[in-house]
Amino acid sequence: MEKRFQVFVSSTFQDLEVERQEVMHALLELDCMPAGMELFPAANESQWNLIKKVIDDCDYYILILAGRYGSIGPEGLSYTEMEYRYALSINKPTIAFIHRHPGKIIAEKTETTNEGKEKLATFRSTVEKKLCKHWDSPQELGSVVSRSLIQLVRSTPAVGWVRANELADRDATMELLQLRRRVDELQAELAKARTSAPKGSEELAQGDEAHKLRFSFLVRGPGEINFSARNSFFLPTWNQMFSVVAPLMINEASEQAIKSALDAMMEEHNLPKLREYKELARYDIRHFSLHKEDFQTVKIQFRALGLIAKSEKARSLKDSGTYWTLTPYGDEVMTRLRAIRSYNFDEELPAESIQEGEG
Repeated sequence: MEKRFQVFVSSTFQDLEVERQEVMHALLELDCMPAGMELFPAANESQWNLIKKVIDDCDYYILILAGRYGSIGPEGLSYTEMEYRYALSINKPTIAFIHRHPGKIIAEKTETTNEGKEKLATFRSTVEKKLCKHWDSPQELGSVVSRSLIQLVRSTPAVGWVRANELADRDATMELLQLRRRVDELQAELAKARTSAPKGSEELAQGDEAHKLRFSFLVRGPGEINFSARNSFFLPTWNQMFSVVAPLMINEASEQAIKSALDAMMEEHNLPKLREYKELARYDIRHFSLHKEDFQTVKIQFRALGLIAKSEKARSLKDSGTYWTLTPYGDEVMTRLRAIRSYNFDEELPAESIQEGEG
């Protein structure tokens, strides 16, 4: 859809007729629509309200400043300065074009009174603190306006105007509105799904329910050279297993890293118990390993519960491993399980928690 932009051209008039023509031609060549109220006698409040409305409706505002300050309004400012200040006050994309050598302007196109010259100098100083360009001749002004406006449109895109026959008809507009509502609904559903368990997961084993995990380990008795394999089982809860592996997947973790964490959990919980058996008390016990089938079951369960998802991060072709990451819901569950709650020191500590120590 081709857009056209409306540009308000603000300047004094009689001293800049030729320059304004160059600017108008430059704008028309850019398919812009020039607008300017300096052709009308801005001598009363209703006329000033009309000027403000036209500025409001324009997409961009440009100021041309040379040797004249312009006719004075009721507030002691020229209407040109009033237009410029108003454009800035409503954040209209604005650019000013100031004559490079005001001292070379012929006398009949300059201010004749000291007051006028002082007001013009003050106005020029104010404008130069903002975005502005300089020019000498009408031809240079037309060229610099054209280049500058193209840059301004790129850096600050405006709404613009389009032909009525290029607008969507009523049926198309209604369809777009319906599609927009559906997109909003789907986004809301997605946001909810990301922070809650998947539908149907309430029927799956989870939380503090225990699950039997089989594992193997190696033992070697006193004086023996080789290790022999033994098998046993462990009954951790789903929350225990997830709290162990979840921190690894805050970014992402390989399957091997996840399994190694579960193996370490097997050893931590079961090695002390195995050493309680008299026949194993003096044995070298090591290399705890969760059975492969049970590891796959744990991984699938976490996925079915909506806690983890396969990582989509791009990696090299040589890396054929599988990586997993937490879902937003999984991150929330991990935080619930692992975050440390504040302790109320006003509560009395249980006697068994008080230990003697030095210091």
